[in-house]
Amino acid sequence: MTNWTASSIPPRKGRTAIITGTRGLGFETALALAQAGIEVIIAGRNLPKGVEAVARIRKEIASASVRFEQVDLASLKSIAEFAQRLRGQKESLDLLINNAGVMRPPKRLETLDGFELQLGTNYLGHFALTAHLMPLLRNGKDARVVTLSSIAARGGEINFDDLQSERRYASMQAYSQSKLACLMFAFELQRRSEAGHWGVASIAAHPGLSRTDLLASAPGRNGRIGIFLRILRLIMMQPAWRGALPTLFAALAPEARAGGYYGPDRVSETRGYPTEAKAPPQSLDTHVAARLWTESERLTGTVFPTDEDQGHSTSAHVVRSLRA
Repeated sequence: MTNWTASSIPPRKGRTAIITGTRGLGFETALALAQAGIEVIIAGRNLPKGVEAVARIRKEIASASVRFEQVDLASLKSIAEFAQRLRGQKESLDLLINNAGVMRPPKRLETLDGFELQLGTNYLGHFALTAHLMPLLRNGKDARVVTLSSIAARGGEINFDDLQSERRYASMQAYSQSKLACLMFAFELQRRSEAGHWGVASIAAHPGLSRTDLLASAPGRNGRIGIFLRILRLIMMQPAWRGALPTLFAALAPEARAGGYYGPDRVSETRGYPTEAKAPPQSLDTHVAARLWTESERLTGTVFPTDEDQGHSTSAHVVRSLRA
């Protein structure tokens, strides 16, 4: 694992991957996947940015098999429609990378379904997406689901009494909760995959501190001090291509462990090459994880398909509504 980079990835032609997010870490990850010969589906809300990402990859890799599919992770309807299109096009899926996210809007905002924006987009949207795509993943070859967390998860807490930050909204607290939820989801998904013999590996990763649009546009104090701190923060961050390495390691390295967590190896996991990351103690609470899973099913109206469901072709059997 020492100084592992994208050049360590062997050819993976014949495999299919979906990654959410069109810029920053998402773009760099998609570029490396395409370089390895993987068929890449970039999924995102913004059509122009998606088209631009595809064009940039094709410009660098003439033989790239890459396309854009529109999906809004802040809309359960959009997620369901996207998954239905994919199930009509593909019989299997080898890799799902839950990457896209939003960070620290200064005011509390909601998704189309009424969830707090960060929890709804970063976590609940990806929970629902993974559930919808699980039948394809179970048909994949050595399939993996990689879910991105953050070092911000260290300060996170799953507040079931105010999960949607309706009583009190603090942007960083809500962001940390959403990223802790992503990490706990990755661990719980692996436990359930093992128990149900789904044959899908779930792995978590975080990028450390990386220069992306997400962090660059995060709110900060106004005035000269705020500008200085933001510039200093950007200078200290590693480039996006390096921030994508833990994700790529989790997605493609043979030595990546199912149920593992990977991040940068230097300066308190803020930068460097991929290594085993230290999971925050609260992320290992299996009782909270199970409760969060049940609550996520209730909120999103999705459940992960059973072996009985796997034999049916209709989406009504693949993902059952809990709201009916």
